[in-house]
Amino acid sequence: MKGNHSKKINPASKNMFGRSLLAATIGASQFALAAEPAGNLSEAIANGKAYVDFRLRHESVDQDNPVDDASALTLRTKFGYSTGAFNGFSAVLEIEDSRIVGGVDDYTVGPSGFNPGEFSVVADPETTELDQGFVQYKDKSLTAKLGRQVITLDNHRFVGHVGWRQDRQTFDGVTASYKLLEDLTLYYGYIDQRNRIFADDADLNAKDHLLNAAYKTPLGTLKGYAYLLEVDNNVNNSLDTYGVSFSGSTEAGKTKILYGAEYATQESEAGAANFDADYLFLEGGVSIRGITAKLGYELLGSDDGAYGFATPLATLHKFNGWADQFLATPAEGLEDTYLSIGGKLVGGNWTIVYHDFQADESSATVDDLGSEIDISYAKKFGKHYSVGIKYASYDAGDIKVDTDKLWVWLGANF
Repeated sequence: MKGNHSKKINPASKNMFGRSLLAATIGASQFALAAEPAGNLSEAIANGKAYVDFRLRHESVDQDNPVDDASALTLRTKFGYSTGAFNGFSAVLEIEDSRIVGGVDDYTVGPSGFNPGEFSVVADPETTELDQGFVQYKDKSLTAKLGRQVITLDNHRFVGHVGWRQDRQTFDGVTASYKLLEDLTLYYGYIDQRNRIFADDADLNAKDHLLNAAYKTPLGTLKGYAYLLEVDNNVNNSLDTYGVSFSGSTEAGKTKILYGAEYATQESEAGAANFDADYLFLEGGVSIRGITAKLGYELLGSDDGAYGFATPLATLHKFNGWADQFLATPAEGLEDTYLSIGGKLVGGNWTIVYHDFQADESSATVDDLGSEIDISYAKKFGKHYSVGIKYASYDAGDIKVDTDKLWVWLGANF
């Protein structure tokens, strides 16, 4: 029998979100009302913007494993309202819903208990939930948010929204971005719940601190960060990452030269276990006549083959192949050498990527981690619509299994 996978909004929050959002809303309203006539507050609410976004997608998964191949047709609907600004304050309320369409539900969602062990995984459970709900204050230098919100930092490698899935990742907490100088921006965020992509079945209470600083130079942007993560589960644990990156571009005639480099070090503590691992990223590329080619190397290091560098808040689908075979870094670590090329075609954008995967610290049985080729094409048409197709083919090495995935989608937003 297929599992029950439908989720509803839970009005009884387990964390600070409901209480803090209510307090912030009342406080912001009282502050604004004391400074301006009540009519202006009504105008700010009335002059806001309502929006809706649809994405209908079919995903198929063919894997060389004992379970059946997966086929999923789902519709993600996101609708919300953003108020106008009032004394620098505004608010956003957004609901997200994901439904199976036409009974095409031959897939497994492990954390949701949907079809356990029957099919390959498609990580899109049915759900209706609060996607975002926050109060914001914004002036020329400061942007601060309190409540449930999307958080993306840099290129999503360490903190992202996982927007590829039908139930994207958001966070409950408070964030602030402050423009200290014309070219220097400081960021701080505190997260007390991670709302992950499996409805509320895999959400985690947390005590996460996110610190990021970005300085723009004529050659590119220099960034430094510290992401200090802790799952609030009454068990001694921490995942602390410190890093620095630089990325930019320059012109050489009609050719644009692209470059980027990043290094980070990580310490993981879980009970009596302690590990250290390093991260390294190098990328160079050129863009000419509408074609962009990049050659890159990404290392998620290992601690003596016992622990692999982790990025639990990242938009993981964006990295190390679209087949999603390395959402968790192997204990032996991961070296990803890749070549990508892309451009425009018939009003849309195409991309081809090749990955070669190797272990950072090989063991007697694990060295070759396989290879993958990814191909995509997406196009917008009219004012409100988009279509796309994407394919990933992973050729297994010493671990994993051969995997092919295909996505076809249609989007609309108003």
